[in-house]
Amino acid sequence: MNILITGARSGIACDLIEKIVKNNKCKNYNVYASTKTIEQKEALEDAMNKYDNVSCIKLDITNEKDINNINNMDIDILICNAAICVGGSILDVPIDKIKENYEVNVFSTIRLIQVVARKMIEKNSGKIIVIGSLAGLLPFNFIGVYASTKSAIYMITRILSNEIKLLTDKVHVILIEPGLYHTGFNQIMIEDNYNYLDNSVFKDKLNKFVVKEKLIFDLLEKNDTSSITNKIMEAIISNKPKFIYRAPITQVASAKIYNLFKS
Repeated sequence: MNILITGARSGIACDLIEKIVKNNKCKNYNVYASTKTIEQKEALEDAMNKYDNVSCIKLDITNEKDINNINNMDIDILICNAAICVGGSILDVPIDKIKENYEVNVFSTIRLIQVVARKMIEKNSGKIIVIGSLAGLLPFNFIGVYASTKSAIYMITRILSNEIKLLTDKVHVILIEPGLYHTGFNQIMIEDNYNYLDNSVFKDKLNKFVVKEKLIFDLLEKNDTSSITNKIMEAIISNKPKFIYRAPITQVASAKIYNLFKS
């Protein structure tokens, strides 16, 4: 069984890899952990060299040559984890940064799925696991660009699941929606607010907003990623996985309550 994980240089992906290699049900699994750059690949190799069944590869999902290089790989489970975050007000973020966020999180993710899914359909077996975000359900100020990419991923993944079911019930499409975990990813989005401060329409108020935002993240972020990596492991191992897995439970409940009562 071959698993390809994109965006594996740190955070949830690295924690997940450790869980896979230590799980008795995954003894015969080979994990291909991919990173965007050669430098990231070399750093990941140093961290993963204790595991015989983990291979680190360079895979920039925005690079068509890199995408074509995986055509010869026999992938049983694809985990689409590669993503970038762009913070800042929708009024302030330059359009090229918005395009970049969509290029990685949406367009290139779709392109990778197109390549891998066709081969899975041909052999009538496989799982496509896409990492979304609870941010796609909640309208947090100043992360609207990133959150909108995850909203798009939610709908694309849901429709893809329905379409593939018209062809086979042996290829599963699964959406994982993590809440707030302290991996450093959220802090990048918060700091992005200051990149556009000089010309921001929020110039006189932004510091106040960002301080409040940091307090919210500090309060809600989970240091332990086990609640979400356990969900991903469930999706990997299950013969009949659910379409959607979310964690941590407290944040999932809050998101559901918000959407139930929002005006």
